[in-house]
Amino acid sequence: MMHPSAQLTLIAFCSLASQVCLLGQAPSPPSAEHAATLAEGGHCTEALPLLVRAHPPDKALQKRVGLAGVRCATVMQQTASLQEFLLTLSKEFPHDPEVLYVLTHAYSDLSTRSAQALAQTAPDSIPALEMDADTNEMAGKWEEAEKDYGKILEKNSRYPGIHFRLARLLLSKPNPAPDFAEQAKKELNQELEIDPSNAGAEYVLGELARHAQDLSEAEERFSKAIKLDPKFGEAYLGLGMTLLAEKKYPEAVSPLEVAVKAQPGNPAAHYSLATAYSRTGRKEEAEREFALQQQTSGNNGGQNPQ
Repeated sequence: MMHPSAQLTLIAFCSLASQVCLLGQAPSPPSAEHAATLAEGGHCTEALPLLVRAHPPDKALQKRVGLAGVRCATVMQQTASLQEFLLTLSKEFPHDPEVLYVLTHAYSDLSTRSAQALAQTAPDSIPALEMDADTNEMAGKWEEAEKDYGKILEKNSRYPGIHFRLARLLLSKPNPAPDFAEQAKKELNQELEIDPSNAGAEYVLGELARHAQDLSEAEERFSKAIKLDPKFGEAYLGLGMTLLAEKKYPEAVSPLEVAVKAQPGNPAAHYSLATAYSRTGRKEEAEREFALQQQTSGNNGGQNPQ
């Protein structure tokens, strides 16, 4: 049995610590709500360790703790804790608008920090050059991006993906050279020599062939792209449109059905499938697809299928 004087000392200690405790027991840990309140009041240094260890008893408090944790971990640049909070919020609240908004900004912040660290620690590395090229290409700085890709190939002439990106750049320029298509084909074929599994390169070669009315090559390229990536919706559409142009209407139905399933909002897919149905005597299905083409064209700003 505890001596009476010891009991008085313990009671006094508990009172001074402002804790509710039972005789002979340790004080209860701070609650998840207390941790969230601290964070919301700007006391992140004190709150973050508590938020990391918090076990909220309900979903509402779990969300509150998670959002508070993201804010504090961001302010204190605690990347490991930030990632834990982001993973929990993503798992528990995948469709919550407020959570999605916070996730967008948090991941953007992480991306910026990583990019800055890469630029500072290894500015001449291939990943840094890739990042710089991506930035320049997105900004429409075509010449700068091309130089970056050239530097990468100087470091490693067989680095996967770079010839494909050069081809994309050539095809994206607003004022391309007269032989831009041939240049792009050259880059794409070089890419396939390095990486024969590049479905994107096969697909773009297929589109170039289709627009050049080389339908047999287009059919071959699209078929290869599909074989390399069975979920490549654009390749199924390209193959189906090529088969339509070759008047192979029954053969066109299957790839176009896959294309519509993969891209239900694409009016060109519905239009092409409607044409294939119409030419094979499937009038009711053709009417349905023509109606869907009109509907999706309206949803896409009235764009007509190509």
